[in-house]
Amino acid sequence: MLLEGFLENSAELYPDKTALVCGDVRLSYRELEKQANRFAHGLIGRGVERGDRVTVYLDNSVEACVSIWGILKAGAVFMMVNPTTKTDKLRFVLRNARASTVITDVMKMPRLSACLAETPHLRLIVGVGMPADWASEGGEGLSGKTAVDFERALTGEAANTKPPPKRNIDIDLAALVYTSGSTGNPKGVMLTHLNMVSAATSITTYLRNTGDDVILNVLPLAFDYGLYQLLMSVKVGGTLVLERSFGFARPILRKLIQEKVTGFPVVPTMLAMLLQMDLSGYDFNNLRYVSNTGAALPTDHIKKLRAMLPNVDVFAMYGLTECKRVSYLPPDQIDIRPGSVGRGMPNIEVYIIDNEGRRVPAGVIGELVVRGSNVMKGYWENPEATAKRLKPGPLPNEMVLYTGDLFRMDDEGYLYFIGRRDDMIKSRGEKVIPLEVENVLHSLPGVSEAAVIGVTDPVFGKKIKAFVVPSNVDGVSVNQVLRHCAENLEDFMVPQIIEFRDSLPRGETGKVDKLALAQEG
Repeated sequence: MLLEGFLENSAELYPDKTALVCGDVRLSYRELEKQANRFAHGLIGRGVERGDRVTVYLDNSVEACVSIWGILKAGAVFMMVNPTTKTDKLRFVLRNARASTVITDVMKMPRLSACLAETPHLRLIVGVGMPADWASEGGEGLSGKTAVDFERALTGEAANTKPPPKRNIDIDLAALVYTSGSTGNPKGVMLTHLNMVSAATSITTYLRNTGDDVILNVLPLAFDYGLYQLLMSVKVGGTLVLERSFGFARPILRKLIQEKVTGFPVVPTMLAMLLQMDLSGYDFNNLRYVSNTGAALPTDHIKKLRAMLPNVDVFAMYGLTECKRVSYLPPDQIDIRPGSVGRGMPNIEVYIIDNEGRRVPAGVIGELVVRGSNVMKGYWENPEATAKRLKPGPLPNEMVLYTGDLFRMDDEGYLYFIGRRDDMIKSRGEKVIPLEVENVLHSLPGVSEAAVIGVTDPVFGKKIKAFVVPSNVDGVSVNQVLRHCAENLEDFMVPQIIEFRDSLPRGETGKVDKLALAQEG
């Protein structure tokens, strides 16, 4: 099956059902299918070929959703670029992927324009709200690139509402997803139709998604967690309520109530904000589940969430771009194993290995390995990086994903995230796991968020430094933090440096940017 089959099937089964709610716009499955088909024909008619990389550089919007499905139907490969991406990274991504087309809007044109002279493969710019003086239909402008208005790409001779002939099979690329690139240039994760269909099928299976679900997504479509909300809701014939961001919590909560939302994906930052609010005045009777991934939820936050929403299922999950999702913790286990990220999701196998690649028994820490049809094809034109992550598996001629993440597994197969292999702190000759220290800090009343890094020291090797965000104006003192840590951690794990912050720096996906913290000192 091809990924665009999700939309085509749901449009046939539920043509009049609402597929997408975005601002004041509500699109039925019939309307979304027709617009995607028109856009696909518009791309093909303007020279987009099978396998071309087409970049979507837009905020969460109707146009972004139509673009994704239209690109797939055209047989091309879609690339989501975060709308906040600056010129240098945008230029790198466009050049590295040799993108043939960019879909963007007026507000982002200054950044894109600065890249055009150095992106020779880029031929076509599709602009949302393009002013007349950009370029005329078929005209040349913008450093020799052809430009066309988004609405014009949906109309005229190319306004065919039937799907174009299929150009791909399921082992062809569907998407190129660039990692955040916290250390060096980002890498393009190659995901086939088979990879993405497999991942979406497994996730909707354990979330028990159906056509009755209404999913509220405030996460960027450029973040694969946000992107899959679109893919999964369309797969099951549900409704996606798409918001631009989670900048202000109360309007989002009102939208959740108004649209009778059943599924709400969050990241730890969002949850930390919600836990500081009084939610007693909101009616969450329609809400069926809350899910989390991107970073582990502190166990104390899980307990508070369960107390606030006792009738809502909470899914703690773990994944990475290279395979989308790895594991989930069933809701009936959330109170029993709050520190676990669950067992492998349907249709994958996970195991833990030591430094020699040998499987380790329960309770032993090692690197997590993933087998499954959701595992990426590799990194775009980067065989060296690919070889570090994709290695021979237990069966002949298969490759498995070495995640680079340290885990332990209990006797029942439940996984416990320890940390990144390169995140470990060596202090006074002992190995310190930042997550353990962070969980203790999060359990101290008055602490909203915390992050722990190692700071080079000539005596200790690394000193442990904790960044703490207080949850209220009264806050907590350094002595309270140190006393709490001394009571709950081994001596060598107690931070030597405490720094209070109003907030923590974050990357594009909402994770705490520890590299930025380390560079700040």
